[in-house]
Amino acid sequence: MENVLDVYQQPYDESRPVVCMDETSKQLVAEVRQPIPAKPGHLEHPDYEYERKGTADVFMFTEPLKGWRWAPVTERRARVDWARCVKELLDVHYPTVTVVRLVMDNLNTHSVASLYEAFEPGEARRLAQRLEIHYTPKHGSWLNIAEIELKALSTQCLARRIPDIGTLSTEVAAWQRDRNGTGVGVDWQFTTPDARIKLKRLYPKIQS
Repeated sequence: MENVLDVYQQPYDESRPVVCMDETSKQLVAEVRQPIPAKPGHLEHPDYEYERKGTADVFMFTEPLKGWRWAPVTERRARVDWARCVKELLDVHYPTVTVVRLVMDNLNTHSVASLYEAFEPGEARRLAQRLEIHYTPKHGSWLNIAEIELKALSTQCLARRIPDIGTLSTEVAAWQRDRNGTGVGVDWQFTTPDARIKLKRLYPKIQS
């Protein structure tokens, strides 16, 4: 926990940006009947029946101090999907930085080993050398700022029926452009000294 909090407190360094990463699944749902259209004083009213169309995965990468986020959509949440997103993050979005300090949970797919499943060893090593990984502790996902962005995405964009991955990708991309255009960031205030006071129960007892 303190490791992540200390990373958040470090001054902005454009050569070593702090990027938070998380992901969520989205149930794809199609209408069986056309919704009743909206009219003055009444919202659109969807029918209670729907058809399940599988699921998709939404990754979230965000640089809080820059007010930037990137949310690629994939069909699955396998190791190779995470690895391909990381490659695009490094080579497309951060091609010139020395290293990306990546904050994320310790899900088994979120590891350097996934790079080796997706790419040849030389390429996997090249990518791994540009990552400085900081894992949030077990049951400590609230420390991941990417969760805040996923919550905003879920309430502002995903809280409705979306029938297919193409529509989902288009809608998420539009939300991403709009939010990046506003430069909305996250002013993280919880620090290591705060944790030592407010979460004192989580620290081991010192033996006298």
